[in-house]
Amino acid sequence: MENKKFKNAVVLTGGVGTGKSTVASFLKLYGYKIIDADEISKKIFENKKEKIKEIFGTTDRKELRKIVFNDKEKLKILEDLILPEVKKKVLNLAKKYEKDGVIYFVDLPLFFEKQNYDEFDKVLVVYAPKDLQIKRVMNRDMVDEKGALSIINNQMDIEEKKKRADFIIDNSKDLKHLQREIENFLDMI
Repeated sequence: MENKKFKNAVVLTGGVGTGKSTVASFLKLYGYKIIDADEISKKIFENKKEKIKEIFGTTDRKELRKIVFNDKEKLKILEDLILPEVKKKVLNLAKKYEKDGVIYFVDLPLFFEKQNYDEFDKVLVVYAPKDLQIKRVMNRDMVDEKGALSIINNQMDIEEKKKRADFIIDNSKDLKHLQREIENFLDMI
């Protein structure tokens, strides 16, 4: 049986407010290719706006979030509309990058939650403790602690992600520290 794993791919994941996007930006600066599932998802969302409006009555992201946030069936409908195409595009890019024979990163925010990318077996988690996640989400999204927790608690706990990771980048301090963490990780791989 042919090995279906992408041996040069490293999944980049973390929790909301851990600084995954910042790490992705650093990796790009260092010349690494990044497959950004969120970016791909946004493009597919744009292409399917009419269908989404037909089903949900809106294409406003905030409104949609409210609709699907508390309704698992509606969330599944939305995911079924977008996620299969996202996966197809991610895997096509991975096949392309795999040919280069160098490490590249696949930015999958909900890698552990969705568990539908078993083609990738190396996982890098960007880690920040939960109290720091809460502060960052409150600042970023202009929400109170309760609002931040409702966003964070929709994902797998960051400590659990940390346990499942092959590699961890600690982002609990300043940017200088984060940069050192990234460089140590890159030296290691």
